[in-house]
Amino acid sequence: MLRLRYLAALPFVALVLIVALGLVFGRGNTLATGAAPISFALENGMNVLVIPDHRAPVVTHMVWYEVGAADETPGKTGLAHFFEHLMFKGTEKIAPGQFSRIVARNGGQDNAFTHYDFTAYFQVIAKDRLPLVMEMEADRMINLELTDAEVLPERDVVLEELRMRIENSPSALLQSEMNAALYGGHPYGRDIIGHKSEISQLGTEDALDFYRRFYTPNNATLIVAGDITADELKPLAERYYGSIARRAPNFVRERPSVEWPGEDKRIVRRDPRVNEATWMRYYPAPSYASAREEEAPVFDVLAEILGGGTTSRLYRALVVEQGVAAGVQSWYEGSRLDEGKFGIYALPRAGGALDALEKAVEQEVARLLETGVTDEELERAKTVIVASAVYARDSQRSMAYAYGEGLMTGLGVEDIHEWPERVAAVTKDDVLAAAKKIFEGTHFVTGELLPGEDS
Repeated sequence: MLRLRYLAALPFVALVLIVALGLVFGRGNTLATGAAPISFALENGMNVLVIPDHRAPVVTHMVWYEVGAADETPGKTGLAHFFEHLMFKGTEKIAPGQFSRIVARNGGQDNAFTHYDFTAYFQVIAKDRLPLVMEMEADRMINLELTDAEVLPERDVVLEELRMRIENSPSALLQSEMNAALYGGHPYGRDIIGHKSEISQLGTEDALDFYRRFYTPNNATLIVAGDITADELKPLAERYYGSIARRAPNFVRERPSVEWPGEDKRIVRRDPRVNEATWMRYYPAPSYASAREEEAPVFDVLAEILGGGTTSRLYRALVVEQGVAAGVQSWYEGSRLDEGKFGIYALPRAGGALDALEKAVEQEVARLLETGVTDEELERAKTVIVASAVYARDSQRSMAYAYGEGLMTGLGVEDIHEWPERVAAVTKDDVLAAAKKIFEGTHFVTGELLPGEDS
């Protein structure tokens, strides 16, 4: 079964497709339901959020842990993602490898994913099977059994995943270097999957220590979206999760501040596996959490106007009018507890030079800073983003993910629920101010991926 274990390491083109579906970054956070979700807390400190959606007798059950790749002990990178794999090993009640099989036999689907700031597990299943998956998830929260026989082979699986997703992907290798150059010594500057040399040294005791410290109800949030009410869910949550005692104190994050580059940086990577050149640029940007409340949605609008589709500034200028690009995209990555980033990605026309492409991108950015945006551009961008939020309501899993991701990265339920309204309130002056914040007086990281001998 495919697991969404390492989204941040996917080649950027794949990420663009995921973004377009509203599953991960940017617009995924603009989701809101028609009725506000209901939240409450259990006595053991576990938070609960209910998102009613009564169109079908189905529910999405998610447990989110407030620990991710950015919270790992120095020298043990990759442990958060590695442990996500290990959660599918067994307990006294459920044999190793049987968790997903039980869910499938009951007509459901399950998955998991690791982020810099969180780790989450979910099941989509018929409402009458909800108690089953709640019991199973609660069981592995406290009763996971790990020995070298389960841990060490799974470590090899993670190492193979690293080889496939990073080492065998020139684009992923370039992005890794660019993130390191942008974020410096902050944990966001390393890959979620971790460093190969450190993963290879992780053992059973490392996993058990991580489990005991972070997989405790007072470090978790339960989200259930679907055909259920808060009155129905509360006794189930108390029965299955409320009986689990805290086994560690509340986790207080201690991370270094992000220190942005003091000068522009350029990373050039040549690889014989590359057929066509690629150009990318990363700019420092606040995250949704670190931006001012009224400022947060503006960066999404800016990204849509500048390079969000075939009507965007960059596409019209570089692809349609000048013919120097075969494709171009801009995006804003704000779903971080600490700082985010703003990116531009472009493919030159066959045989085209990257320097001409880069010059054209810079000219369009300069033009936007000089002239601002038009009423038409603003309304089109806001319409696209708000429509994306409305359409995403058709997916229970997207609803649950959007709220979970937002809560794990510093937003409140109200922030997420009211996101479309906040987008609709963005003005032309807001967009110009955001553009100046991103593009003026900051130092960026430029990446070039070229055919040729290994670099």
